[in-house]
Amino acid sequence: MTTTKKPQETTPEINLKDQQYYFSRELSWVEFNYRVLQEAFDPRTPLLERLKFLAIFSANLDEYFMVRIAGLKQQVEAGVSSLTPDGRTPQQQLHQVGDRLHPMVAEQHRHFEKLLRPQLIAYGIQILDYMDLNQEQRTYLQQYFEQEIFPVLTPLAVDPGHPFPYISNRSLNLAVVIKDPETEEEFFARVKVPKVLPRFVPIPEAPRDSSSSHGEGHRRTWTFTPLEQVIAHNLEFLFPGMNILEYHPFRVTRNADIALEEDEADDLLLAIEQEIRKRRVGGSVVRMEVQSDIPLSVREMLREELGLVPHEVYEVEGLLGLVDLMGLMDLPLPELKYPAWNPVTPASFRRLGELPSEPNLEEMEETEDLFALIRSRDLLIHHPYHSFSATVQRFITQAAYDPSVLAIKMTLYRTSGDSPIVNALIAAAENGKQVAVLVELKARFDEENNISWARKLEKVGVHVVYGLVGLKTHTKVAMVVRREADGIRRYAHIGTGNYNPKTARLYTDLGLITCREDVGADLTDLFNYLTGYSRQRSYRSLLVAPVNMRERMTALVQREIDNAKQGKPGRIVLKMNALVDPKMIIKLYEASRAGVQIDLIVRGICCLRPGVPNVSENIRVLSIVGRFLEHSRIFYFYNDGAEEVYIGSADWMPRNLNRRVEAVTPVQDPDLAKDLQEILGIMLADNRQAWELQPDGSYLQRRGKNDAIAQSSQNILMEMALQQG
Repeated sequence: MTTTKKPQETTPEINLKDQQYYFSRELSWVEFNYRVLQEAFDPRTPLLERLKFLAIFSANLDEYFMVRIAGLKQQVEAGVSSLTPDGRTPQQQLHQVGDRLHPMVAEQHRHFEKLLRPQLIAYGIQILDYMDLNQEQRTYLQQYFEQEIFPVLTPLAVDPGHPFPYISNRSLNLAVVIKDPETEEEFFARVKVPKVLPRFVPIPEAPRDSSSSHGEGHRRTWTFTPLEQVIAHNLEFLFPGMNILEYHPFRVTRNADIALEEDEADDLLLAIEQEIRKRRVGGSVVRMEVQSDIPLSVREMLREELGLVPHEVYEVEGLLGLVDLMGLMDLPLPELKYPAWNPVTPASFRRLGELPSEPNLEEMEETEDLFALIRSRDLLIHHPYHSFSATVQRFITQAAYDPSVLAIKMTLYRTSGDSPIVNALIAAAENGKQVAVLVELKARFDEENNISWARKLEKVGVHVVYGLVGLKTHTKVAMVVRREADGIRRYAHIGTGNYNPKTARLYTDLGLITCREDVGADLTDLFNYLTGYSRQRSYRSLLVAPVNMRERMTALVQREIDNAKQGKPGRIVLKMNALVDPKMIIKLYEASRAGVQIDLIVRGICCLRPGVPNVSENIRVLSIVGRFLEHSRIFYFYNDGAEEVYIGSADWMPRNLNRRVEAVTPVQDPDLAKDLQEILGIMLADNRQAWELQPDGSYLQRRGKNDAIAQSSQNILMEMALQQG
C-alpha cells in the first residue's frame, strides 16, 4: 500500500490550530446525512431501498435533533459563547445548521412526492390520499375507523378550562379547528395519531371475477392510505354536533438526551431508570414539522405554545414522518430490493460442523475443535460478509457449554432484544462457570434494553457491573478462560462492533479471535480495570482509552513523520466513523506537511480539511455510504516497510479518546494484516458509493466512466466472501 512520497520544498510557519483548517462538526454531520439521502435519490438504488434510505435519513435527523440540536439549544440558554475549533458559537451553529437543513428536508419530501410516489404506482404500490379513494375504499376505511381506530383516540380540547396538551416526542398529531353551530364559537383541539396502529393503513384488494379474461396474469397491488388522513376524514365521530372547519397534521421532536450526575448517584441502575422515565415525558421541544399549506394563524399558535422560534419550524410538502416508510420494506417484492445476502460461514469454521441445537455439557466434551483452530492461528471475522452466528456467537456459546472453560468475561454495549449472546452467558452461569459482564447502561437509546438484560444476568449469578463513573464503556471485547493440558489459556475476541446478531447483518464490522498470550494478559488487566479498582497505565499490545490510546496513536503517526523527514516513504490509511479530535487532526496535518501520504475513509463526520496547500495537500478523504453501514475501524501504518495494522472500537473523537473505555488491537498475523490491507485497497478504489471530501467542505461522488463499470466495494467484498467460503 505504499506510494511515492511527495516532499514539500518549503514548510512555512503555520498555526495549525487556526479555525480555517477545521470543518464544523455539526455541519459535517448534516452533510453525512445528505449523502444518505443521495442513496434515495440515486436511480441505481432499488426502489424500495430508496424508500428505506428516505426513512433512515429521517430517523437520523430525529436523533440529531433530540441530542445534538437539543444540546446546542441548552448551551445558548445557558449563555455559552465559547467557540468550536472551526470558530462558531452555539447560536451560529444552530442558525447555520437550520439554513442547510431547511432546503435539504424540503428536497427530501419533494423527491418522495414528485418522483418516488408515482414510481411506486408502476409496481402496484399505491399510497393514496383519502380524497383519491373510490367510494368502496372509503366505506371500508370508515368501518376500519369505527372498529379499530376510534376506540383508541382521545381528542383534547384547548380552552381556558383545558390548557394546551403535552405533545409527546416524535408524535404525529392533528391540529383541529371546530365551530359550535349554535354559538358560532370556534375551538381548537388536538388529536394524537396513535403509534400502536399502522401508519399506512392497508386497503384490501378488490375481489376479481375469476371468469373475467383480465383475471389471468393479474399482478397483485398494495394500496395504503396514511392513518392521519383516515382520522381526519372521520373527525365527526370525535366531535359530534360540531362543524369541522379545518385540520392540519404536525409532528414534534423533543430533547431526549439523558442528563446524569453519576458522581451523585448511589445506584447507577436506579438513576438511569429514573432518567428514562423523564425521557418518556420528554424535554423541551426542539423542532416542529408541518405541511406547507398550514394557515399562518394555526402555525403561529402551535409554535408559540410549543416555545419554538420561527427557524425551528420545518414546512414540508406532502406527508410528515417519512421515517414510517421503513414499514414498506416488508412488502414481498424482492425485485425492488437489494439481492438477498446470506452471510457466509468461513471455510475454517465450516469444517468444525454445527453445534447441537440444544447443547449440553456432555455433548460438548468432543467439541474442542474451535479452540484447537484458534490455537493454530488467529482468525479474522468480517461482518456482514461472514456469519455472526457461525463465528462470534459460536465462540461464546461453545465456551458456555465446554467443560474445560472456567470463566467468561465480556462487555455488552448494545445487543438485540432476543440476544443469543446473553442467553449463552446465562447458560454459562447455570453450568457453573464464572461469568462477569460489563453492561453499559449509558448506551444512548438502548438503556432500557440493557437494564433488562442486566437484571436477567444478575438473577442467574452473573457478576454484572455497570461501567466506570464518568466513562462510557464502548469497547467490544470478550475473554474465555480455559483449563488445558498445558495449563490455563485465555481466548479473546476483540471487535469493532456490538455483540448483536441483528446489526451484524447490516453493519460492516471486524473481529479478531486469538489466544495470543499478550492479548489475554492485556484483557485480564482491562477487565480488572473495569470491574475493580485499578490505575493500570500500560498494556503489552492493546491501545486502551482513556489510558494510552491517544499517546500510542500519536506515536504511530509521529513515526511516519520521522521516517518521511529522513527521506523514507511515509504512508497512513485510516478507516473510522468520525474524525473530530483537534489534536489528532493537527498530528495528521503535521504528517502531511512532512510528506506522509494519507488516505482517510471516514463514513460520517470529518472536521479535517483536506487538500489545503502546505497543510493537508497530501491528505485525501473518502466517505462510503451504501447498502451496509460502514462501522469498522482499521488503522494502517507503513512503518518503513514493517507494516502495522490495528482494528478496534474507537473513532478519533474527543469522547472516544478521553471519555470512553475503548480497545484497539494490533493484527500481528501477516496473512490477516494483508487481508485488512486488501479491504482498505478495495474501499479506496470504490467508484460507486464513495464520496470525496473537497477543500471547501462539499463532497463529490465518484463515478465510473459508465454505470456498467462502477464498482461498489461492498459488492466486491460480498463476492470475495462467497469465493472464500
